[in-house]
Amino acid sequence: MFDFVRNNKRLMQGLLALIILPFAFFGIDSYQRLFGGGGDIATVDGSSIAANEFNHALERQKDQLRSVLGRNADASLLDSPQMRNELLEQLISQRLLLAYGAKNNLVVNDELLRETIAAVPAFQEAGKFSLDQYRALLRGQNMTEAMFEQGLRRDLVLQQIAAGIADSGFVSKTAARQALTLLSEQREVAEVVFGPGAYAASVKVTPETVQRYYQENPKQFEIPEQVRVEYVVLSPDAIAAQEPVSLEDARKWYQEHLAQYQQSEQRQASHILIAAGKDDKERAAARKKAEDVRKEVLQSPGKFAELAKKYSQDPGSSGSGGDLGFFARGAMVKGFEDAAFRLKTNEVSDVVESDFGFHVIRVTAIRPERTVAFEDARPAIEKELAKQRVGRKFAEAAETFSNIAYEQPDSLKPLTERFKLKPATSGWIDKGAPAKEGPLANSKLVAAVFGDDAIKNRRNTEVVEVGPSTLAVARVVEHRPAAMKPFDAVKADIEARLRRQEGAAVARKTGSDKLATLGAGTGGDLKWSAPRTVSRDNPGGMRSEALREVFKADPAKLPVYVGVDLGQDGYAIYRVSKVSASDKLDASRLRSAEAGLARQEAIGEYEAFVEGLRSRAKVEVNRANLEKPSG
Repeated sequence: MFDFVRNNKRLMQGLLALIILPFAFFGIDSYQRLFGGGGDIATVDGSSIAANEFNHALERQKDQLRSVLGRNADASLLDSPQMRNELLEQLISQRLLLAYGAKNNLVVNDELLRETIAAVPAFQEAGKFSLDQYRALLRGQNMTEAMFEQGLRRDLVLQQIAAGIADSGFVSKTAARQALTLLSEQREVAEVVFGPGAYAASVKVTPETVQRYYQENPKQFEIPEQVRVEYVVLSPDAIAAQEPVSLEDARKWYQEHLAQYQQSEQRQASHILIAAGKDDKERAAARKKAEDVRKEVLQSPGKFAELAKKYSQDPGSSGSGGDLGFFARGAMVKGFEDAAFRLKTNEVSDVVESDFGFHVIRVTAIRPERTVAFEDARPAIEKELAKQRVGRKFAEAAETFSNIAYEQPDSLKPLTERFKLKPATSGWIDKGAPAKEGPLANSKLVAAVFGDDAIKNRRNTEVVEVGPSTLAVARVVEHRPAAMKPFDAVKADIEARLRRQEGAAVARKTGSDKLATLGAGTGGDLKWSAPRTVSRDNPGGMRSEALREVFKADPAKLPVYVGVDLGQDGYAIYRVSKVSASDKLDASRLRSAEAGLARQEAIGEYEAFVEGLRSRAKVEVNRANLEKPSG
């Protein structure tokens, strides 16, 4: 079963996104450290999910969000009642699966554990596993190797269960062909749009109507409450700046870790891939095609990039002329790698077979094995040493920072003096509208500056974590209460809005009436757009609601007409005049469709499996503890 995990990594990633929380190899210590305390949020067959465990998992999800969207992403969005409930459901599913694995004696051997750890990019130096890097990263997360590896074994057990479910899924070629046929069906359409602008000019809007709209919709014309603030930020960079790394320390590190700076030989290569599945006939045809392409390359070596763009079926490199960049041994599949490391610069390989298909390879540059000089490595060494020092000192500095901000709430000066920080001043901030970037992009900090204590008493806000290991505190320097825009300033806008609304209503009524006449065989005086061809997978800019109606139309009697309510944009009528489907389906698209349907089938079977486990388990949820804000 573990062979399936190794050979179907992409499918497993999709399943694991549903099965386990995105710990990114650094959150699984929650199993070890946080099973107790804080009150239980749920129990699964008597096994407790503690509040501390839940809150730790929530913080890990916030870190994941920041890693994807940037450090100023509003991670508080994950703390909504809906998201908290979804997170709890994930934890419950995880607990059920682990219990199932234990009951069925599913275990992970040491060999697979070592392979998995060695393959994690964060644990590698120059493309190879580094024990020093591994231990350093675990120390930075306050984890022991035993803690990490025990948690990783649990994750791999979950993968083992997922593999068994995915391996049982099956989608026939016939089903895939039917799905792809529907997806690629084309319809020729023309349209007539009844827009509100054509009718707005004739709409009468009285001054009384405009005045009433202004009075009944005050929120639309409100100038929100605003503040300007002064703030300071404590970050690892600020701590590191207070104690720079000396030349002696950097040189000592370099000598002690010299092995890290030994770079193995690297090759830069380009390739042309003729993709092939497992079918013998298909692979034979692909090999023949690759041999023909190689002959073209040998006739015109200077046109390799041009030929790669023309023939290569590798979507990741064909657009750049087949260029794969530099790589060391261990980065490519073995057959490809062996061929690339036998070639000389600008030499073209024979046809090379791999699981992906058949390759024609050309090596474009060679970097021999070398040792990175100290001066070249020094910036990274200084950064690493600074990071280690900050890791030891930041927790203490953060506590002092919070205490000073709380105990001396009438000024930020004690903080700037103690930590040698430079305060910043914002422009006007609207209530409920965080900035696009910087500390004031954090909604919790913005909410704090609009608190009564911050505005009325001009006191420091609470200290807020605005990013990973980044704290900020602010104080209000100027305040503007909310106010209404004057009626005369918005009167013209209100009138235009009302005209458009009424014009849209008239347009919808006109369009709907016209559609009825088309159905009766009249109304051919409409000015149709030029016909265009659309399909489900290539809508050609057509709105989704219109595309749905066009493909719901019965093609038995053409032309056929459908109408679509566009809301404030009026109404549209579409004339379907031709329907066509391709008899020949591209082999690669057919394989993709089959794989996509298989993934959907596997995910559906997984969900049904977990639901079955839950139906037989006793699950109790403490809603009061679930709704408490995370600590």
